[in-house]
Amino acid sequence: MSKQVQVQREYSPKKVSTIDRIAHLTNEYPVIVITQLSKVRSAQLMAVRKVLRGNAEIVVVKNKLAKLALKKAGIKNAEELIGHLTGQNALLFSKMDPFRLYLLLEKNRVSLAARAGDVAPNDIMVPAGNTGQPAGPVLSEFREAGIQTKIESGSIWIVKDSVAAKTGTVISPKLASLLSKLGIKPIRAGLSIALAYENGLIYGPDAVAIDIEKYRSDLVSGFASSRALAVYIGYLTADTAPQIIAKAYREALALAVEVGDITKDTAPAILGKAQAEANALLAKAKEKGYQ
Repeated sequence: MSKQVQVQREYSPKKVSTIDRIAHLTNEYPVIVITQLSKVRSAQLMAVRKVLRGNAEIVVVKNKLAKLALKKAGIKNAEELIGHLTGQNALLFSKMDPFRLYLLLEKNRVSLAARAGDVAPNDIMVPAGNTGQPAGPVLSEFREAGIQTKIESGSIWIVKDSVAAKTGTVISPKLASLLSKLGIKPIRAGLSIALAYENGLIYGPDAVAIDIEKYRSDLVSGFASSRALAVYIGYLTADTAPQIIAKAYREALALAVEVGDITKDTAPAILGKAQAEANALLAKAKEKGYQ
């Protein structure tokens, strides 16, 4: 009995259709990304779908159906990929490489208000100044958050920049309410890559997480070091030629000045050197009593 017949008997036509669709997408696209949905809100998912339109397809599916579909597709290392399907996930299918996908997803993260139970991704800073909040019961929320305040003209003012929650702190209901009143949205939300698959290769989240600024800085630093070495050994290229020629000119000029070869370029330095030596000699003579 074929696997297709078994699936049809065990699952409804809708589920069979879902399995077939995922198996088809798995064979059509070289890149499959597992993204976890535990903290993703429906509005975010809709926004990401819009951004990725034309570049990727997102399918929210139960793990059991996803596993059946990946097995049916018969792709290389399917079992390892299936082993990472835990929790609530969405599958993202694309022809873009995982590194470009990561950058695209990071670029399209949005700032959201904190909810009770969220974890602070960074230190949450509350700036000094007028909060626009009238004096009242909310003052106790500021005190609980360790934020120093004062009252001026009936409004609550924050005395100095304050950290309301350290990185990794679980946000309480009262703090979430306070941050919302202050218009502070500390949660950077969007789809995160939990695992990426490309033509049989599997990448963890750290492998695809490119820090583009660090990458750019490393490239610039590497280029500068390579050019400096090339100039030092006299390796001529379009980039090194101006510096090598300038270096050779400076060295030739210094040698000519040292041996006293007078030209229009060396004359000022040679005469200046002679003048300095004559002044030094005169000063020494005066020390010995000569006039």
